[in-house]
Amino acid sequence: MNKILPLAVAGAVVAALSFATLGAKAQTPPAGQPAAAASPAGGPPGSTEGPPPAGLPEGTRLPFLVVTGVEVLRSPRGGMDIVRAHGLASSGGWKEPHLLPISSGPSIDGTLDLIFQGTSPSQAEPPGPLMPVEAILPIASGHPYKAVRVRSATNAITLKALPGYQESAAPKEDCAKCVGKTFVAKGAAAPAGVAATDIVNEADLPFPLRVIRPTDGIPNYIYDPNRLTLVLSEDGRIADAAWD
Repeated sequence: MNKILPLAVAGAVVAALSFATLGAKAQTPPAGQPAAAASPAGGPPGSTEGPPPAGLPEGTRLPFLVVTGVEVLRSPRGGMDIVRAHGLASSGGWKEPHLLPISSGPSIDGTLDLIFQGTSPSQAEPPGPLMPVEAILPIASGHPYKAVRVRSATNAITLKALPGYQESAAPKEDCAKCVGKTFVAKGAAAPAGVAATDIVNEADLPFPLRVIRPTDGIPNYIYDPNRLTLVLSEDGRIADAAWD
């Protein structure tokens, strides 16, 4: 029998957690201007033309951008185990972090599989420092698990010894200050005369990326809060950016 505590209990514990809302906040449109005039989700950030893109329904739950650490704490008196996950969200618009079990009882390899997710923003968010997020999940004593795997939108961490701790490196670049810098695609050489501090390397952006060059069309307005859209200028610099 699955010894995970009821999700309502786990959710109550998670709701008690507090985490710093670092990073970008959605831009406020000028007075008298409708919010739809801000960066449309799924379209070129900053654009005010074209049909209004569809965002996500309020309350949509999706995996966070990246998980950076998984820890299992064990009560010294034979009580429950506590799974604790750390990670990063793409922007400050995420809330309600929690761990969702996708195992329905003992697995063949003894691994408890979890998704690290939260309530996502419903519209595009400007880039900023990635927001730290944390969630916990209690597991009743006597559970059958020998390992814990936590999955995010872009990676997974497996902790093979319980209790214990496993971590993964955070992305090198969050694109908080990438507008105005020169974009260098994977495998391409940096242009001569451009300082390293003025370059954004695609290799340093290990998450879903959409690059829109001056000659590119835009086939759809499908919104993804874990995808970074970069709009490039004629000279290869980043003219605009958004998580959309």
